[in-house]
Amino acid sequence: MEQTKTVGRGSGKRERLVEGAQGAFYEQGVERTTLADVASRADVPLGNVYYYFKTKDQLVEAALEAHADAMREMLRSAERHRTPRARLKAMVRAFGEQRDVVAQRGCPVGTLCSEVDKRDDELVAGARAALMVPIDWAEREFREAGRPDARDLAVGLFAAYQGIALIANTLRDPSLITRETRRLERWIDSLT
Repeated sequence: MEQTKTVGRGSGKRERLVEGAQGAFYEQGVERTTLADVASRADVPLGNVYYYFKTKDQLVEAALEAHADAMREMLRSAERHRTPRARLKAMVRAFGEQRDVVAQRGCPVGTLCSEVDKRDDELVAGARAALMVPIDWAEREFREAGRPDARDLAVGLFAAYQGIALIANTLRDPSLITRETRRLERWIDSLT
């Protein structure tokens, strides 16, 4: 994955800081990332960071919210399909399209949530909320498809993706995600 030094200059400072934080947390982890790293990526003076975010935890919270928002946007694009089966498969394909970056660095949301979950503070709730976005969405789709076990299926679907993301990242093999994407599509077909 090509590393990006700075984020889009057309965005406002707060948005650039959040984008910079997402990139830094993804590449370096929360603990190794400093506010100076984020400011540099966002091309914002370090002193300005404190105007928008008093602590690094506030930046982590904003990054989690941004990940959740991006997931909602991706899921909205899947909603153009007419049936629950087609929408679920569109979600799986969207995850699969990220195979190269995920094999290189892991799932951006999953890795951040995993790191945050090691802490015992209020950020854990933000991590949970970010992970629940695709699970809740998939549950609604399975329920609309008439499945009484919709929640279990939604959790299983997202667990399969997170599992293959971890394995593909560890082995640096994007083809594993491609194969799992195909398997999940067949699985969805068999259920709906």
